[in-house]
Amino acid sequence: MSPTAVAPGIDVRRASSRFATQFDWLDSKHSFSFGSHFDGGNTHHGVLLVNNDDVVQPGTGFETHPHRDMEIVTWVLRGSLVHQDSTGHAGVIYPGLAQRMSAGTGILHSEKNDAWRLRGDAEPAHPVHFVQMWVLPDESGISPGYEQLEIADELLEGGLVPVASGMPAHDGAAAIRINNRHAALHVARLQPGQTVELPDAPYLHLFLARGSGELESVGRLDQGDAVRFNAAGGHRVTAVEPSELLVWEMHASLDG
Repeated sequence: MSPTAVAPGIDVRRASSRFATQFDWLDSKHSFSFGSHFDGGNTHHGVLLVNNDDVVQPGTGFETHPHRDMEIVTWVLRGSLVHQDSTGHAGVIYPGLAQRMSAGTGILHSEKNDAWRLRGDAEPAHPVHFVQMWVLPDESGISPGYEQLEIADELLEGGLVPVASGMPAHDGAAAIRINNRHAALHVARLQPGQTVELPDAPYLHLFLARGSGELESVGRLDQGDAVRFNAAGGHRVTAVEPSELLVWEMHASLDG
């Protein structure tokens, strides 16, 4: 994994083109090859391997399962998700809370939509909608870890907020740290008419997690659409309706 020179390019991936996994409790859309869905030409962009857009029904979720050597960032859009892992971390992830789990040498965890049980509510809550993103760490075999931080107030300003980063340029600025010095996740919550300018980097991945907008030189983007940029940063995105953008800035690729 190293910085590389790339030819400029913009690749728009519409929501309808994503792989899908559906059960009675789960509706999951995959931007890249995942699980039983494999396309050798669609395995990653930059250092981002997974961008899963998940809706989990109340009282259900992902039972305890293992991960290894992966930086996993979870961003909740609606509802709440209960996290428990083998290192003793447990908590509820909700909109505006940045969360990262480093799998390292190996970790077991579960993610369930059952916060209503913890609160003692009489009835289940609504489905939880979240995006889970995976990037490789700089080094394998690190110690497993967990970090979270509330950043709802920062998101009210309407700009791109550095949520998770390992880049030296974001030391002290990003909410949480990931173990990859070439990558950073930014999030923006925009009201209609608000505009953000995308970072300038060899690789960018823009995911419109909620709402709709206009991307400069490309046109309209709707919920679930993604854009993969190669050496083509600096474009502006303007919200058409209340929107939430997830933007990965990456200065290296797995191809390098």
